[in-house]
Parts: sequence; structure tokens; C-alpha cells
Amino acid sequence: MAEIQVGIEGEDAPAAAEALLEISGISGSYEVPTQKEGTLAAIATIIGIVGGVVTLAEQIRKWHQEWHKSHPGKQFDVVILDPNTGSRILLEEATIEEITEILQSLSK
Repeated sequence: MAEIQVGIEGEDAPAAAEALLEISGISGSYEVPTQKEGTLAAIATIIGIVGGVVTLAEQIRKWHQEWHKSHPGKQFDVVILDPNTGSRILLEEATIEEITEILQSLSK
């Protein structure tokens, strides 16, 4: 079964991961790895999606933008791992099309 891992770094990373997984149509879990000194991170694993992948890609992009706006001045980096290629994309720079392409790996 394909999974998509989303790495989140920054203050309140676990809360951000929880908010990501609350998006309607996404199912998964998150964990907080053992922290290096001063590093805050969470890894969300998306194991399933329900609904259109383009709509979910837009919701993920919106989640990222809203979290960034509601936590001004705080570090917040999100990386999505493509399970097909192993490549990583920075969500801040990703297009809806790139996010959609990665999400489609779960709908196959």
C-alpha cells in the first residue's frame, strides 16, 4: 500500500500535523520523532484519500497557507515525499499540480 509522508518542521509541528490529518478526505497518522536539540518536527503519514485528488491538493495548500498566516514569524517548513520517485518537494514552493501528482499515487 502506498503512503505519503509529510515532514513538518517548526514550532507546533505536532499540532500542524494533526490539523493536516483533520482535512476531510485524508486518513493517516503522525508521529513525533526523537528530537535533536532545538528541533521541533512531526511526520504525518497519509495512507488514504477519499474524494478528488485535485480538491485535496487545494485543501492541503490552503492548510499550509492558513497555518503560516496564523503563526507569523515562526519557522514552518513542510516537505512531501513522493512515494513513487523518492523525491521531496517543499510545500511552500509546490504547485497544485505537483501535490495532485503525489496524491494520485494513493488512488491507484
